[in-house]
Amino acid sequence: MEAVKAIYEEKLIQPIRGKRILITGGTTGIGRAIAHLLARENQVMVVGRHQPEMDDTLNDFQRQYPGGSGHLVGELCDLVNPQDIERVFSRFDEQFGQLDVLINNAGLAFNSVLEGSYDDWEYLLKTNLLSYLACSRYAIDRMRNSRGGHIVNVGSMSADVREKDSSVYVATKSGIQGFSESLRKEVNDLGIKVTLIEPGAVGTDMQPREGQEEQIENLEMLKAEDIAVAVYYCLSTPKRCDIVEMQIRPHQQQI
Repeated sequence: MEAVKAIYEEKLIQPIRGKRILITGGTTGIGRAIAHLLARENQVMVVGRHQPEMDDTLNDFQRQYPGGSGHLVGELCDLVNPQDIERVFSRFDEQFGQLDVLINNAGLAFNSVLEGSYDDWEYLLKTNLLSYLACSRYAIDRMRNSRGGHIVNVGSMSADVREKDSSVYVATKSGIQGFSESLRKEVNDLGIKVTLIEPGAVGTDMQPREGQEEQIENLEMLKAEDIAVAVYYCLSTPKRCDIVEMQIRPHQQQI
């Protein structure tokens, strides 16, 4: 009972409220689930490439949570373009003033280096990895002034599993893993937290649609909402506590 009492009295679990949050890849899958959870009580901007997905994400949130204390807006952007990234952060400044949380989540699927062309690999690397570097730099430039902030990088357990026929995708996720571990040490003294979240199999557009419901029922696949809850937890810990890396896999996923 004393331990339970301490949790509430010392606020070891802190509600995420009133934060200003930017989420890349926020109009589908994991990013959309994170946005809908956090925007209930926070000011959130999502970044996506396509207008129909953006409209659906924003409209669905309004239908589910009308009149709440939070706010969800969107900005179209292709993260392979430096000018687009700069524009997004400028718009965020205009809209919210201060950035408290960056969630790097944008990602595209790809298979082996034996497939595709140089242009295909370049586009993937810019989206899956280089955008994480660029957005983190823009975020740190803003967070350093307030001596606080949190960067959450959504990677993949592919960085460790390194599946056959996924060499290009694995390269980007391994890069995110290394970048996150080093970046945390670089910004620690600025009061900025860095968390790496590596999901296993999740039922999103990056997975074949056929059979997803059955896999989820059989505990072989996660829902996007499961990762959103994990992100919320990482953001809710006291300032003294860093969740450095979190791996989340379905109960029945063996690798």
